[in-house]
Amino acid sequence: MRFSLDLIETAYNKLMTSVQCTGLPAFFDGFFKTGRLKGVTMPKETIQKEHRILQLKYAVLAVVVGICVGIVDTIFGRGLLAISAFRTAHWRCLLPFLPLAGLLIVWMYHHFSILSLKGMSLVFETGQKKRDQIPLALVPLVMLGTWITHLFGGSAGREGVAVQIGATLSHEAGRRLHIRENTPVMLITGMAAGFGGLFQTPLAAVFFAMEVIVAGYLEYDALLPALIAAYTASFTSHFLGLEKFAVDIQDTWTVTDLRSMISLIALGLAFGLAGRCFSVLLQKAKKLFGEKISTPLIRIGVMAIPLAALLFVIHGGRYTGLGTNLISASFAGETIYGYDWILKLLFTVFTLAIGFQGGEVTPLFSIGASLGVVLGSILGIPPMICGALGYAAVFGSATNTLIAPILIGLEVFGTRNTIPLILVCILAYLVNGNHSIYGAQQKALCRFEE
Repeated sequence: MRFSLDLIETAYNKLMTSVQCTGLPAFFDGFFKTGRLKGVTMPKETIQKEHRILQLKYAVLAVVVGICVGIVDTIFGRGLLAISAFRTAHWRCLLPFLPLAGLLIVWMYHHFSILSLKGMSLVFETGQKKRDQIPLALVPLVMLGTWITHLFGGSAGREGVAVQIGATLSHEAGRRLHIRENTPVMLITGMAAGFGGLFQTPLAAVFFAMEVIVAGYLEYDALLPALIAAYTASFTSHFLGLEKFAVDIQDTWTVTDLRSMISLIALGLAFGLAGRCFSVLLQKAKKLFGEKISTPLIRIGVMAIPLAALLFVIHGGRYTGLGTNLISASFAGETIYGYDWILKLLFTVFTLAIGFQGGEVTPLFSIGASLGVVLGSILGIPPMICGALGYAAVFGSATNTLIAPILIGLEVFGTRNTIPLILVCILAYLVNGNHSIYGAQQKALCRFEE
């Protein structure tokens, strides 16, 4: 008896009605959606050929996307470094104008593309097939908005900007070239290129892009083009003069006895709770400020006044900008105060919650590194090692990702402490409570209905 694709598809749909699991491989959905043309049954060989052609298109586009995103990342990154250096030298003159800078940012978005205010949420919604397009205006707006935020002393990151740039450009390229995909391959490719081009950690970039849209699910169709794009973007930005942050940690920590195991568990719990605290506070603060002061101009104009005042009087601008000063101090043996991590956390949450532009990841790196140094001193573990563990684990906990933080730890700090890094990242991931700094992130939870 010959079974057609119609019969198989019917059975598949019935199965998916009883088994609601978003983590199933995308192969099955892609098979029926791409291998079937208006009711025409296609031979298996034809389907495989079309799939190979599509993969080839992805690979070629990945190179182009990687080069383009690497160039834009370089412009953005070097511009941000220059702005940060200028602010550091003139922070007393610039910081009082932070409220006016906030008003300018909000006006720009409302004047040119109010939809772009959603930022990373647009990327997630596109990856989850809730929308078909990301406005191109997002690219210049998010770059300018982030530059302005950092120029006048806002506490924010940069990776969200790079990811948004990469996702927007890559998805638009796929759309204009009429690549009809049923999976967000081009989006993930662009996200990996954006992250990899800015941080020059291509492996971490690939898995961050694959993990973050739907927590607990990996879009393996995107693996090859994402790898190509991330490495291409990383090479391009490095070639154009954007430097990679890396620390070659010579010390090693071997977890062999009960005391070291207890210390490792304590670190994992602490880093996981710090990341969880950041993500929960950020989501609650955004909701609270949005409800209490619904007008964006008033919200950012009014709330930026106490923000600027506090940043000015507490350690003279120590907690402005990316937080790279805390990262450098953590790995150079300079002074790290026991409260550095919590103040950086609070200032970053405040800055982003009231409407300033920027990312979260670089501040998370600084929070984790400074917390790690403090805990290392308490537990009797080399502070630099603990700083490296915190750098990766707090990032993983806050973003609700596991593979990416492990890889970023290896790419930035080397492989001498691989086992402690993996164990601490796992523990931090397990205690984060499935919370994420990205409110639009979906969770791939399997539920079986009776």
